[in-house]
Amino acid sequence: MDFKDQIRQLGDRVVKLKESILTEEATKTALILPFIQCLGYDVFNPLEVVPEFISDIGTKKGEKVDYAILRDEKTPCMLIECKHWAQSLTLHDNQLLRYFHVTSARFGVLTNGIIYRFYTDLTEPNKMDEKPFLEINMLDLRDNQIEELKKFHKSYFDVEQIISTASDLKYTGELKGLIQHELANPSDMLVRHFAKQVYPGMLNAKMMDYFTGLVRKSFQHTFSDQIADRLKTALSQEEGSVATPAVETVAIDEKNGSLIVTTADELEGFYIVRALLRTKVDPTRIVHRDAQTYFAILLDDNNRKPLCRLYFNTQKKYIAFLDEAKKETRYELTGLNDIFTHEMTFSRMKNACCRRWRCTYSNHKQGPMIHHRALFTN
Repeated sequence: MDFKDQIRQLGDRVVKLKESILTEEATKTALILPFIQCLGYDVFNPLEVVPEFISDIGTKKGEKVDYAILRDEKTPCMLIECKHWAQSLTLHDNQLLRYFHVTSARFGVLTNGIIYRFYTDLTEPNKMDEKPFLEINMLDLRDNQIEELKKFHKSYFDVEQIISTASDLKYTGELKGLIQHELANPSDMLVRHFAKQVYPGMLNAKMMDYFTGLVRKSFQHTFSDQIADRLKTALSQEEGSVATPAVETVAIDEKNGSLIVTTADELEGFYIVRALLRTKVDPTRIVHRDAQTYFAILLDDNNRKPLCRLYFNTQKKYIAFLDEAKKETRYELTGLNDIFTHEMTFSRMKNACCRRWRCTYSNHKQGPMIHHRALFTN
């Protein structure tokens, strides 16, 4: 199993275990130590991984960093500070900041077992930067990030090589954040920049609101067109191609500015669900909404009427159903055809709709079956 497979397998483990982990120590044991092992270090060898690493600083005696990774059996190259998986990560008054400048370690890692933030001293020598140059989210693993993480593997670890790319990673990450924010909520400066090039009139408040919406929509269409063009180019270069897959679409999450890609598999899953329910409900009433973490399939475009959720953004695929208490139950899919095995679940939704969707139809008193038919047919 190569490094990428190991990391993605650990990501699946995080999804399964995190809700059952109650303490920081359990977070270390279940999530963080396996991560260190994936990097090629022997967590049971104190000459490689030192737990509760101590390096007294002035009047601060006995303070400890959770783990230190050693090179040459004595030189710390990486310090790791751990938090509980549900705890937010902050460097404020953190031991990691204080230890960094008194050891020879060039890298500090702050983690809660889900998010891993990697720091170094790009701004001032021997003083850890306030912002990480690399952030890994085990619930949202990206191939390019895994390649950067691989540089910290024991077999490939090279301080100079990592430092040489750290600056690019840091500023690229910050620029991506700014760009994503502009995509979701274009600033007045950006809107004016584009509007002045296509509109000769005065940009008053009304016109600014008008062009703000147009700029946001234009960004979305541009990204969708780029993806479509790439797919067409790839298909034209592929010899013997006999079918054209569904084109991926791009949207922007208004809440956090991140890009959302609706994949061909998600759309195919949506059409399968429509087919399963075609005898019970008008297919036009079944719609989808994509989000960062899941692909929702809804009745009447209403979040209070969820039919199911598809989790296709990880190595393994899942379909999830919500009960009356909105508790989610996931089922692993080995392929899209596995969705058909849940036909009975979709059928039961018709009989459970009254409880889940709190109908106010006046004919409810006439009997549940009359009411259920009304909900699905009206």
